[in-house]
Amino acid sequence: MGKPASINPRIIEGLYCEALVLSDDVRGAFALSGRMDAAGEAAVEADEVRIALSCEALRTTTRMMHALAWLLNHRAYFSGELSEFQLRRYGKLADFPESELERLALLDSPTRELVTATERFHARLKRLDNGWRERSADEPSAIAALRERLGQQLRT
Repeated sequence: MGKPASINPRIIEGLYCEALVLSDDVRGAFALSGRMDAAGEAAVEADEVRIALSCEALRTTTRMMHALAWLLNHRAYFSGELSEFQLRRYGKLADFPESELERLALLDSPTRELVTATERFHARLKRLDNGWRERSADEPSAIAALRERLGQQLRT
């Protein structure tokens, strides 16, 4: 398996744009006005669809809010507003459970596809975050690298 790409400002900006589009799609998909009329004829079925819609709306919007927060933290880091220490300490991407298949099956196909797209997007960010944390943990910190350079200068 090849070495994963490092996180850089261009990657973050591209992902940020993608996250904004996905978030807008999520907002539109889960806007509840007018959707309950098409939920189904039977009251029990309509209640189940409303519950499924509410649960998936909450789960999906929370997933995207955390993804956007992670991306904004990285943008702040690259613009010099956050230190690497702050980013490592506060910028970790949270784990989210996947959607419940029984509830997801009650939703219309475009909404199911959108939920799946947000899960895939979050998984991509999680892989980037984990790779960055693992790769950077092996590398010496900036302070350690500076000490090493100073030590080399003093020896010569």
